[in-house]
Amino acid sequence: MSAQLSQNTLLAVPLAPLAGAIVAGFFGKTVGRRGSHVITILGVLIAFILSAQTLYSVAVDGARFNATIYEWMKLGPLTMEVGFLVDGLTAMMMVVVTFVSLMVHIYTIGYMEEDDGYQRFFSYISLFTFSMLMLVMSNNMLQLFFGWEAVGLVSYLLIGFWYKKPTAIFANMKAFLVNRVGDFGFILGIGLLVAFGGTLNYAETFAKADILSKMVFPGTDWSLMTVTCICLFIGAMGKSAQFPLHVWLPDSMEGPTPISALIHAATMVTAGIFMVARMSPLFELSDTALNFVMVIGAITALFMGFLGIIQNDIKRVVAYSTLSQLGYMTVALGASAYSVAVFHLMTHAFFKALLFLGAGSVIIGMHHDQDIRNMGGLRKYMKITWITSLLGSLALIGTPLFSGFYSKDSIILAVHASTLPAAGFAYFAVVAGVFVTAFYSFRMYFLVFHGKENFRHKPFPGEHDHHDDDHGHGHDSHVHVPHESPAVVWVPLVLLAIPSVVIGFMTIGPMLFGDFLKDAITVNTTAHPAMADLAQHFHGALAMAAHGLVTLPFWLAVAGVATAYVFYMVAPQIPATLAKVLRPLIVVLENKYFLDWFNENVLARGARLLGTGLWKGGDGALIDGLIINGSARTVGGIAGLVRRFQTGYLYWYALVMILGVTGLMTWQLWPYIEPQFKSLLGA
Repeated sequence: MSAQLSQNTLLAVPLAPLAGAIVAGFFGKTVGRRGSHVITILGVLIAFILSAQTLYSVAVDGARFNATIYEWMKLGPLTMEVGFLVDGLTAMMMVVVTFVSLMVHIYTIGYMEEDDGYQRFFSYISLFTFSMLMLVMSNNMLQLFFGWEAVGLVSYLLIGFWYKKPTAIFANMKAFLVNRVGDFGFILGIGLLVAFGGTLNYAETFAKADILSKMVFPGTDWSLMTVTCICLFIGAMGKSAQFPLHVWLPDSMEGPTPISALIHAATMVTAGIFMVARMSPLFELSDTALNFVMVIGAITALFMGFLGIIQNDIKRVVAYSTLSQLGYMTVALGASAYSVAVFHLMTHAFFKALLFLGAGSVIIGMHHDQDIRNMGGLRKYMKITWITSLLGSLALIGTPLFSGFYSKDSIILAVHASTLPAAGFAYFAVVAGVFVTAFYSFRMYFLVFHGKENFRHKPFPGEHDHHDDDHGHGHDSHVHVPHESPAVVWVPLVLLAIPSVVIGFMTIGPMLFGDFLKDAITVNTTAHPAMADLAQHFHGALAMAAHGLVTLPFWLAVAGVATAYVFYMVAPQIPATLAKVLRPLIVVLENKYFLDWFNENVLARGARLLGTGLWKGGDGALIDGLIINGSARTVGGIAGLVRRFQTGYLYWYALVMILGVTGLMTWQLWPYIEPQFKSLLGA
């Protein structure tokens, strides 16, 4: 019999960060800067310790939990409640979310040290952690949607944290609106499940999956399950930034670096991947939906990687890397390799948080210059940041024995084994993406940590680089030599580097081929044999790494690193020449495939025109003009006509009364008068 988990312990996991957020948010001035970060870090630390204990109980003792915590209301047979479902998938997500959040909280002490909104920032990131925990721990779609919307709301606050900066305000509004598009599809999917399944509870919905699979969408011959799963996935496209709803994520870099790590690593962008994995019993019933998922993921994985090649802002390079890796996870979902997608979600959380926080450390050392073309040679001045960033980059490109290798290669193998029609294109995309990822990752690495020390003359000065000349000093007299970040910044880098290297080796067996996710994920191995094929060829983590040295993805990664080294360390004139020769292509990439232009000039302008038409034609002309003002004018006209009969003279009223009585009598006596009148006319 499985061990039981304590309801109170589980309840403390999300409530501890919430308490910290409330204290820092409402009493930040009272407790001060130190009090704010102590209370929020303590809350997240408690959540992490309890999550780690929960994971141990789930993995070792086989503990599970699925119960209602609080019943909100009942609408007929529909119950709306707060409840927790804790299995292998949830326990893993709880640990990843709380650990990465804890590292971000500690890191923030150093990064936001001089910011006026210090207490507010800690309140936001703790609230973000609470929202994500409520999402991953939910056992019903109402609570899932609450967490889903809560992380969206807090991300809006965090991206626009510097609310006096116009680009930040534009970015957070963009993120909010694009996510609303996805969320509209998401709530439609939930609505269809509730309408036809009659319940919000996961287990009850999954129990009715076979019945739902036989239904059709009303008025069509479409499978209800196909429509429902595609609607749910549209929500994931917004939250997990899949093409074409990815446009918000690169602009989210306008927020402080710690939230870039929090949003991009373990929280908001992984919510969609988690949701599809949780809904695997439904997605398994629609090959059409799985093909759709796979195609969208493949496009995102490859084409967002291309955009990373031409970025010069260090945070944007890592951001496009996130988009590409989310595409890899989505491809795995489409191949019914849900556990592989979740496995990559976990490994990616560690090394991507490491890369973002490493980028933030570089930004601190460069005195807030984010242009990688102004860097170079930083490994001499920032040794800890250098070595941890190198480890994160090696994990990202899938170097054997590193965590990213196990999850990324498993995705490629799963897609290769898939029998779905979209698998051919998806396989090409994920394999080609290996070279692209290695190239842009090590382009950034070489330009930042090796080569010429461009920070001494800054060939591309930014907004922070003009004050020296204003005071009449020469450039050399005010060179800001980079320096290693304080311990509160580099300690989280070291702690994140450890799992970035070893977590894949340690967990691939139980997560992909053991029982850890067995009761959380459902796969029809007969129709979708990818995972069965992977299990057949898996002979241990060490053997997989050894075999990885002779596979195509490994040599593509090596080729990407070598190409980046030649282009940017040996012969920098090559990329400059290629940029001129391929200028039309570069323009397309610089304009991000013109999707932003299309959204702003076609969709947004069309929406504004439609809104203007509805405002002037519908609201102004029809409602105000015809219905409201028109009825008033009609009443006024009738009143003006009636007013003419109100003369004030007694003889006029007497005449009207006589005429009225005569008319009334004629109307009442007409049935008797009519025959006499007709006979008179006939005579």
